[in-house]
Amino acid sequence: MDVILMERVENLGQMGDVVTVKDGYARNYLLPQHKALRATDANRERFEQQRADLEARNIEKRGEAEGIGDRMDDLYVILIRQSSDTGQLYGSANARDIATSVTEAGFNIERKQVLLDRSIKTLGIHPVRVSLHPEVTISVNVNIARSDAEAEQQEAAFRSGALAAGAPAIAQTEADGEAAEAEDSAAVGAEEFFEDAALAPEEDEDQGETAVQAEDAGAGEDADAGAEESAESEDAEGAANPDEVQS
Repeated sequence: MDVILMERVENLGQMGDVVTVKDGYARNYLLPQHKALRATDANRERFEQQRADLEARNIEKRGEAEGIGDRMDDLYVILIRQSSDTGQLYGSANARDIATSVTEAGFNIERKQVLLDRSIKTLGIHPVRVSLHPEVTISVNVNIARSDAEAEQQEAAFRSGALAAGAPAIAQTEADGEAAEAEDSAAVGAEEFFEDAALAPEEDEDQGETAVQAEDAGAGEDADAGAEESAESEDAEGAANPDEVQS
């Protein structure tokens, strides 16, 4: 079906564009939401007559939306939920829950303005897109925790960069603990290595002293053996020449 867009539609076109869409998408969404008109000759003529007025009103609404978006910058909303020890929710958080929380924070929005592809099923901080105008989309940080204290802890960790988007604080804490254990293990290994290295010279010195002592002992034994051999040789010569001894 060919339709005339009455406002910007994401991934489809801008105001005044004539686009071809599936019949079901047109009948169930674009036409009931007044985002488009059937592209008949009568509607084309009607749009061109109203085009200037429609564009002026669009600019005005866009400016209002941008002003609201500036006020909503860095907005955090808290949803308290029960979960398992691993951070999986007993249930989920959906677009209606988020719209209600944003409205309670002072910014009136409808569920259809929350651009959420699927329900959120884990603890943590989840950036969620909110459409304030067809041409103005902002991000709201949805902080899902089991208590207000945990929500405060998650926000502080997220702002500091210690907690990744969508990651439960409890899972991040476990990961940090494992990393700390690994660092401690590495540190202990390094200490043992340097201790062994420090002891090695002492062992070498002991071995050197033992070798020197062994060499000295060997030299002494050789000297004693030489002396004995010399004495025996002299005795043998005396026995062989008795006359020389008597004279």
